[in-house]
Formats: sequence, C-alpha cells, structure tokens
Amino acid sequence: MAEVAPAQPPDQLLRQLEFTVIRKLDGLLQGDYRTLWRGAGMDLADLREYQAHDDVRHIDWNVTARLQTPHVRQYHEDRDMNAWFLLDLSGSVNFGSADVTKLAVSAGFVATLARVITRHGNRVGALLYGAQVHGMLPARSSRLHVLELLQRMRAPQPRAAAAGAAVAAAAPAATGTALAELLHAAEAAIKRRALVFVVSDFISQPGWQPALARLARRHDVVAVRLWDPLEMALPADPDVGLVTLEDAETGEQVFVDASDPGLRERYAALAEAQETQLLQHLADSGADVLELATDDDLLDTLMRFADLRKQRARLKAPLRFPATMRRATLMTETAP
Repeated sequence: MAEVAPAQPPDQLLRQLEFTVIRKLDGLLQGDYRTLWRGAGMDLADLREYQAHDDVRHIDWNVTARLQTPHVRQYHEDRDMNAWFLLDLSGSVNFGSADVTKLAVSAGFVATLARVITRHGNRVGALLYGAQVHGMLPARSSRLHVLELLQRMRAPQPRAAAAGAAVAAAAPAATGTALAELLHAAEAAIKRRALVFVVSDFISQPGWQPALARLARRHDVVAVRLWDPLEMALPADPDVGLVTLEDAETGEQVFVDASDPGLRERYAALAEAQETQLLQHLADSGADVLELATDDDLLDTLMRFADLRKQRARLKAPLRFPATMRRATLMTETAP
C-alpha cells in the first residue's frame, strides 16, 4: 500500500491519491449514490395506507378515491447525499507492524472516499474520537474541506496527554476506547439519512454493538474495520526472544518471551476467538463490513468492494468483504 505513506502532509497525500486512486474510482462509483431508503425525492417508490404521522401533501387522491382508503406516495431519496465518517483515532489505531500504520490506512481511505464523493457535489462530514468525541466537521463539499478533515486526523489526539498524566501519577490504567460514545454522538448529530462509514479497529470496551445496529437501521452504514497482521499472530521468527508489549491506550506493559511455543499458541487462539466474536457482532449489526489491512492495496480493495455494494443493492442484504479466507491462511502460515 505504497500510496498511503504515513509521513505525507495532507495536501501531498490527497494529490497523490487523486492521481493513483481517485481518478480510477471516479467512473466506477459514479451513479452509485442512490440510497436504499425511501424519502423526499422525485421518483415514486411505492404506495401505502396513510398513517397518523404522514404528511397529507403526499396523499394520492386518485388511489384514495378508488380504494376508499387514504393512501400516500413514497419516493426514493434524491441522488444527492450526505456521507459521514465516524473516525476512531484512539491509540490502538496508531499501530502498524511494518511501515504503514492503521491510521495511515484510515487516512488514505477517508481521503479517497471523501474526495470521490465531494467531486460529484455531495457533502461529507466527520466525527472524531480520541479519548472521547472531541471534534465534529459539518457536512460540506469542497477539496479544502477534505484537506481540513485529513489535517484533523493527523493532529495530536487528546489521548496522548491524558495517558501520559495517568502513567506519571501512577493512577489506575485508563479503560481504553469506548466506541459506543462515538456511535451515540452520531445518532444525535446526523439528522438526515446518510451514508455512514464507521472507520475503526473495533478494539473497544463492550457495549457498542446495539448502538451500531440502531445506526444501521436508520442509515446506510459501512463498518470499515482496520487491522494489522501482527494482531493475528506473533512474529513469524520463533527466535525473536524477549519483547516488551505495551497497550497503546493505557500504557500498560507486559514482558514476554515471544519464542515460547506455548505463549505463541495461546496468543493465536485468543486472537482467533476475539476475531470470531468481533465478526459475529458486525454481522449481527446489519451493517456492510469492509476490512482494510495495513498491507492491503487500497485501490484493489475499494474496486472490489464497489462491485459487492452493487450486488448488495440488488439483493438488499448486508455484505462482508473480504472473506475470512485470507486471514485464515495468514494465521496458518504464522503458526509455530
């Protein structure tokens, strides 16, 4: 994923993505913005019986007279849309086993999708989460707005000072990411039905699953799960020896012998169990799921995901991409 170098300034990153990725996606994604919802558009979707909360201006009087029961018209949403990025910028997202971190992957994904969407006159907004929800960018449509969003993603997050103070004072360890706070904030902030990208590694305290499911019932939600191969298994070299593992969010450190076969086996088993549980939670939410690894090719991933989105629109069912085959193969190869 060479097009997402972590040290690039936002304007340089966006310029490079416009030449390498965005132009190729433009034609592929154009016209793919009609939502699955019915609302205040111009294209008739269906007719149904009048209910107490309905707008009387939508009553179809010809059908009402013919059936002797009030009926209202339902329309497809307009083609213009708002897209929102719910961005997890907590400490664990800064992790990367190679030259690319999950944060760099997130920045590349957000820059690409935000620019593709705004190039067609649609608007993008964002909610940012570090140690808490600390920023909101209203939905706007311009290249400068995308650059501002990228700049906010790259800025130091509140978690750094908070974690440092906790460690210095020998206070109890922080509780880590609470993704439910970000999802609750989105429920309150996003009034109009929208395309919502939840970009996170989903390493969080429990309790976010019901909030994601509620969000998916009201909006067209894509859960963009960030991950790194080292999270699935310890380094392949069995002679790596003694290492210090540090929790990126709480600062807690553990000294382990990474060459111990028993430890490697327990680590892989625990990672696999957590992975299975996470994927089940995401599937139960009803949201589409896109997985981005730090060693993935962004363009290839987005093009295949766009194809699956079109299939999903025809089937009207949630999808998950990619399949678990790649990760299962990876875990098999790294096993002792």
